[in-house]
Amino acid sequence: MPGNDVEAVGQLRVAREQIGQQIGRVIIGQREIVDHLLVSLLCGGHCLLVGVPGLAKTTLIHTLAHTLDLSFGRIQFTPDLMPSDITGTEVLEEDPGTGRKAFRFVPGPLFANIVLADEINRTPPKTQAALLQAMQEHAVTAGGRTMRLGEPFFVLATQNPIEQEGTYPLPEAQLDRFMFELWIDYPTREEEEEIVRTTTAEQPQQVEAVLSGDQVIALQGLVRRVPVADEVIAYAVRLVRASRPGDAGAPEYVRELVNWGAGPRASQYLILAGKARAILDGRPCVSIDDVRAMALPVLRHRIVVNFHAEAESIGAPALVSRLLADIPADGGAR
Repeated sequence: MPGNDVEAVGQLRVAREQIGQQIGRVIIGQREIVDHLLVSLLCGGHCLLVGVPGLAKTTLIHTLAHTLDLSFGRIQFTPDLMPSDITGTEVLEEDPGTGRKAFRFVPGPLFANIVLADEINRTPPKTQAALLQAMQEHAVTAGGRTMRLGEPFFVLATQNPIEQEGTYPLPEAQLDRFMFELWIDYPTREEEEEIVRTTTAEQPQQVEAVLSGDQVIALQGLVRRVPVADEVIAYAVRLVRASRPGDAGAPEYVRELVNWGAGPRASQYLILAGKARAILDGRPCVSIDDVRAMALPVLRHRIVVNFHAEAESIGAPALVSRLLADIPADGGAR
């Protein structure tokens, strides 16, 4: 790795601490979630956030945008939302001087660096598909024109796990577009007391920008340049392939409990996430521990369990934990 890249890794470690401090002025706890959001952003991925209402998901994402000096857009998904409501639409305008009429494109809320798609499972599949196309291509098509979205482009979609009436669940193929699925849990008692104390005070906390959009783009390039040893790549692939019931290396419980395992995109994301985690820690090389640390958010929404697992209340997170315990780093059998 070139010397200036090594220096950039050291600077990123300092910036990570500063970002955590700035976000900590507004958000109490959730440090692991913040780290995972930074990892996904540096990898150019997108996140699916799952949590009950009232856990400050919107505030967290808005605060992250401020600390990175990025534009922020929020879309409240509803059953009547149309694709043009999020991508933008063309309106017919008349020039008062000449009387000539022409179409003008009015950008939708997708034209922002960080987009919060609130309750994505409440809108019909057609609108979901418009968002997912923008996530994949970083562009939208309207009026026969394709327009690039600004970089960096980072989508965070939320789902409510307790209220499923009137929802349109994302198909597995669309879930696979999200790099991470992050579960936001309730705060501890001490954290909740601090949340109440700070949010009911007179003066709201202000945050300062730590990085710029151009710096984020440069760091995304840095992630791609981080070297990875062959044995780390082999471990990531071995872990992902073990989640597929039809693979020769899959454990017996995977064959019994899983309908579909993770695809090749999971292997790619494990390595990318491992790279980002390493440089956020100030290390210019990736270890197997980095891959293992990223396994749960990368794999849990890519493993589809069958009715046998559901009957025994065994979910994908439990299977990921078993795979991490059973798939050795050296390629041997346990």
